[in-house]
Parts: sequence; structure tokens; C-alpha cells
Amino acid sequence: MALYVEAWTCCLISNQPASLSKGVANGGMAQFQEMMRQQLESSMHTELEKLLDTTTGAEREVSRKDFEGFKNLFHRFLQVKGPSIEWIKIQRPPEDSIQPYDKIAGRGLPDNVADCLNKLVVVKLNGGLGTSMGCKGPKSLISVRNENTFLDLTVQQIEHLNKTYNTDVPLVLMNSFNTDEDTKKILQKYTHHRVKIHTFNQSKYPRINKESLLPVSTNLSMNGQSAEGWYPPGHGDIYASFYNSGLLEQLIAQGKEYIFLSNIDNLGATVDLHILHHLVSQPNGKRCEFIMEVTDKTRADVKGGTLIQYEGKLRLLEIAQVPKAHVDEFKSVSKFKIFNTNNLWISLAAIKKLQEQKAMDLEVIVNPKTLDGGQNVVQLETAVGAAIKCFDNALGINVPRSRFLPVKTTSDLLLVMSNLYSLDAGSLTMSPRREFPTTPHVKLGSSFTKVQEYLTRFESIPDMLELDHLTVSGDVTLGKNVSLKGTVIIIANHGDRIDIPAGSMLENKIVSGNLRIMDH
Repeated sequence: MALYVEAWTCCLISNQPASLSKGVANGGMAQFQEMMRQQLESSMHTELEKLLDTTTGAEREVSRKDFEGFKNLFHRFLQVKGPSIEWIKIQRPPEDSIQPYDKIAGRGLPDNVADCLNKLVVVKLNGGLGTSMGCKGPKSLISVRNENTFLDLTVQQIEHLNKTYNTDVPLVLMNSFNTDEDTKKILQKYTHHRVKIHTFNQSKYPRINKESLLPVSTNLSMNGQSAEGWYPPGHGDIYASFYNSGLLEQLIAQGKEYIFLSNIDNLGATVDLHILHHLVSQPNGKRCEFIMEVTDKTRADVKGGTLIQYEGKLRLLEIAQVPKAHVDEFKSVSKFKIFNTNNLWISLAAIKKLQEQKAMDLEVIVNPKTLDGGQNVVQLETAVGAAIKCFDNALGINVPRSRFLPVKTTSDLLLVMSNLYSLDAGSLTMSPRREFPTTPHVKLGSSFTKVQEYLTRFESIPDMLELDHLTVSGDVTLGKNVSLKGTVIIIANHGDRIDIPAGSMLENKIVSGNLRIMDH
């Protein structure tokens, strides 16, 4: 990250008189860089004050709080030199720091499940838009199963718990400025459901010009071109924004002790009573403040963050932190066998304490972007799981793969809409009629990327119970009641169109552009 500053200072030096350049070369480089950092921070502070002056009242106060967090992130961005991890210091986590799920579940459940549940809050990360799947508005409002959206399924799951155990588990949505308005409109439909729903907004941070390292926006408005100057700074922002909203304090006052946090598009992330029981049944001195659910890596997950032991603490290692020379080693399924599902169980009291002590130290993620007009900008972000090193008695639990069922693409959507899964009280479970516990590998081509187009290409979702692998590319449609088994590859070459007739059964077939069908 400091490379940005070093490049910036080198550029400045090259434009100075020869005498100054010579002075810097003779040992003053570190001092000069420190002076430049201070100048950058001072300039940033001035620009942020100018931005605050473009609004008044409540918006100004919210933005002021946001900017405090941003200034801290910007300061650390300027200070950090090189990778935040020294590869040689990485150690394998101790045996007992990552527990197998079976061991946790083997303890059984207490008689007072309701007491455990009444200490819980379910939090869903709801800041993302459905743009990658061609949808407008919040991703959580995309229909994924039987006309139910991600949000519908979440509400059904929690309502089922509250009715079954006569409890009061609330749902909290962390929205972004992109999703807040549309989400709040939709929440009215759940007024009569047995779930209390709260929302708060994550911060709004300024994108910074890659060259000047100053904000690109000149006002706080979210209208027109100005909107491009702002971004929600990653899910690591939850700690500060949850605390700043006042909601965290409110929930603690109601007797809540833990949150179960997950991405709203992970349909496998349901409340697990065994993990919850493990948390609340620990003796006070040994209370676990943070649990990260991890699961076994497959080839599809080689870039996923993993848990390591580092300087005596359990720590999340992301691919962005890995030195280039070790990236292949990081991707090795034999060395790093697990990855983070982003299903997290966290103590509310510990979040409050860390926020008050300003002790939440998260690695800065530098995310370069190019705006519509071609301007290169930088977004400074953090990841929620990186905080594991800040909490006491942190633990990883190696959970079944079924708890990681994200829907990022229409290929994922096809899986969850199919007969591979059955739906009960908002939860998807693998059909007992499928012989293998793993899901098929599905790869749909660019003609299927957008949800609306994807839906027009399937008259009905195929039978996929015996499918291992599906690749579809080009202008392809599938009729009603098609059955896919084994490995099926359907490729329509440019200018060709392939229509799979209703009732077809494709087993280990390659269907190519000239409609010739061959055994695979």
C-alpha cells in the first residue's frame, strides 16, 4: 500500500531542483516520505471538511462519523509497507483451534434450546446489488426458489425458529446506501411475520484518485455523476457501523449476547443450534468470542481465505496478502485444506469493547477501480473475518459443505432451483435421492449470465439428480422435463442455435454446434 506513496514521492522528487533531489538521495528519503505522508493526511483532512460543508443536519453528523473511520483507514493505508504477512512466520493452526463439526454436534442439545436462542441475533450482509446477474436493486430481492427471494427465505427460517421454540430471535440487515431504500420498502410485507427486523447502514466512504490520493467527489450528493465518488467499504465495516448506529447497544440491553453473521446470498447459512449451544455453554473465563465456520477446499475454492496461526493468534489469510512467490502454495489444497465460509458467530459485548478501545485492527484491502469516464480510483476496504485475531478464544469449526451454498451466478441459481434441493421452512436441504453428497459442477455461458435471459432459456428446470458436470455455451434452450445425467456438454457455435426438445434425456452426451449427438 505504501508503494502508492513511494511512487507518488518519487514523482515529486523527479520534478524538484537537482540540489533537493541530491539531498533526498543522501539519506533523507525516509524523512521525505514521512513528510509526504503527513502532507497527504493533512490534504485529505481538508478535503473531507470541504465535503462535510456541502450538507447540514443529520446527514452531516452521519458523514462525520463515517469520515472518522475513513481517516483511520487512510492513515493505515499510507503507513503499511509491503505485504502484511511474513510468509516465514506462518504456522499451521494448533489441533484444538479448528474443531470438526461432528465433535461440536456430538455434545447434543440442552433442554433449554429456547434460552440459547433468546441470546442470539441473526445478521445478514445486505449491501450488494444484483448487477452481476443483470438485476437492478438489492441482490436479496432476486427470486431464487418458488418465487421466494433470499430475504423471504431468511425471514421464513427465523420465523420457523421463533414459532418452534417460542423465542424472539431478531433479524438485522446491514444495508448500504445502494440497497437501503428498496429494502425498507419491501420490509413492510413482513409486518405480520413473527420476526422483528432491524436495519442499519454501513458507512459511505469517498473513492480516491489513484494519482493525487484525494477524493474524486466534490459533494456528498448521491445524484448523477457525484454518486460515482462513493462506495460502501466492504463487510469489515460492520463493527464500526453497527456500533455507531446504536443498535448494538440496544440489543445488548435486551439480553442478546451473540450474532450469527453471514452473506444473505449464502443459502446454506442457517442458524445451527449445536454451534450456538457450544458458544453459550462455555465457562465465563473461557468464553469463545468469535467462531469462523470453515469447510474443506475443492478446486473451485482455491482462492478462498484460510485460517493460520500467526504470532500466537488465529488469523485469516486472504490471497491478497500472499506474496506473489507463494500464491501457488496458498492455492494448494494439500497445504491449506480449508477456507472461510463467512458464516461467523461473534460476541456482542466483545465488539462493543473492541470498538470503545479502538482495538479493531483489520488489514486494509486496496481495491482499484476505473470509473465510467475512465478515471482510475482506489477503494480502501476491510473484511469482517480478518477481525478473528482481535477476539479472545477464537475458534474455527470445520462444517459440512452444505453450510456453504452461495448464489453468485446463474450457474449457482440453476443448482438451487433444481430438484437437487428440497425447501422446508425457508431452508434448502440436499435431496435424499441424490447418491453423492457433493453438488454437480455447472458452468453456463455468457448467454445465461442475466437472470431474465437465463429464465427464458429453460422451459422448466431440468432433472439434475444424477448430474455430475454440465457445461452450456452459446444460443441454447432446453424444453420442459429434460433430464441430465453424468457429464453433459452442450455447445452452440457462433451463429448456431440448439434447442433441446421437451422430455429429452441426456446422459454422458456432447451436443455440438452441428447438432450431432455423441456418447461422451
